Amino acid sequence: MTGGGVTRIRPVTPDAAKQQMASEVDARAARLLDVSHQIHETPELCFEEHTAHDLLCSVLEDEGLEVERSAFDLDTAFVARAGRAGPHIAVICEYDALPEIGHACGHNVIAAAGLGAGLAAAALADELGGRVSIIGTPAEEGGGGKCFMLERGAFDGIGAAMMVHPANHELTSMSTIAVEQLEVTYTGQSAHASASPHKGRNALDGAVLGYMNVAALRQHIRPDERIHGIFTRAGDKPNIVPHEAAAEWYVRSPKLDSLAELRERVVACLESGATAAGVDIECRCKAPIYADMINSRAMLEFYARNAAAAGRVVDEPRASYAVVGSTDMGNVSHAVPSIHPMIKVAPDDVAIHTPEFAHHARSESGDQAVLDGAKIMAMTVADLWLDPGALDQAAEDLAHSLQ
Repeated sequence: MTGGGVTRIRPVTPDAAKQQMASEVDARAARLLDVSHQIHETPELCFEEHTAHDLLCSVLEDEGLEVERSAFDLDTAFVARAGRAGPHIAVICEYDALPEIGHACGHNVIAAAGLGAGLAAAALADELGGRVSIIGTPAEEGGGGKCFMLERGAFDGIGAAMMVHPANHELTSMSTIAVEQLEVTYTGQSAHASASPHKGRNALDGAVLGYMNVAALRQHIRPDERIHGIFTRAGDKPNIVPHEAAAEWYVRSPKLDSLAELRERVVACLESGATAAGVDIECRCKAPIYADMINSRAMLEFYARNAAAAGRVVDEPRASYAVVGSTDMGNVSHAVPSIHPMIKVAPDDVAIHTPEFAHHARSESGDQAVLDGAKIMAMTVADLWLDPGALDQAAEDLAHSLQ
């Protein structure tokens, strides 16, 4: 392997292997931070992350890895592999941004930390008897890139998968719930709103009545469920009865089964609004459904110990400082043992998906999270390679969770 590696003595113990992993990250620190900064400064929306894709692939190729660009029929996905035999671990990179507020979810940190962990593991893969895949996954922010990649074989043969996500707390996991995105269109009949309103059927009325129905429904859903929506089309001029209207809804529930039940209730609310207004309605799933996250306890134990060695104390989510959301990493976690811990980059009172958080993702604390996250994940890869029963236990735990 070429590139930014360091002169090393063959590791003979887990501790020595982890020390070497950390050294491999340190040797690449300047480049990893440059990657994080470049991605942050060039925010790209889902499935449009061409600059980030090319940057990450170029670094991997410079390090001597063979990279499959535009992998799995997705222009901005990639995969690079190292190691000839042994347990196969995937390290995940995300790099898409949000509209208007850029990297307010800190995916620049995820990408650079995943890159660093993957390169450190690749440098030692053959010596430690393991395999690693660095997988670039586009469109986490609503596009479901991992869902498509999972269906197309990206995680076939993978024994475990991991990533870190920046947050305002140091946590074992995000409180991840399943989500379905609904795109709703209403079709009525246009008319002159003053001269002949009786000839019209108001599509916007159908959308508004549906919205009000969902607002009433919110009183009677579980405390851990969420429903939120916006109007994306509401007519053209006030004096024309809108013949078309559209809305977008997110329906969230802790598990896929309960999500299906809640979706039925939401759709009934929306359809009844359309019926009352005398307009037609179409509800369709806008993107792949995101599953809840199943976090591997066996893997998290390794991660927490390695985080402590790096000076970060990881806590369990609590009501007072949980990070609640949805991710397509949940779908991966239903297929292979996985973890999705949160690494602190921002003060406690700065939430993700805010402009303030975007600032911290590019700050000194964001940079430290890149390097620490890379080291902690790389050391966790070493644990999974060197502990002969670790992956078997993780697989058993996953099978039990899915029962």
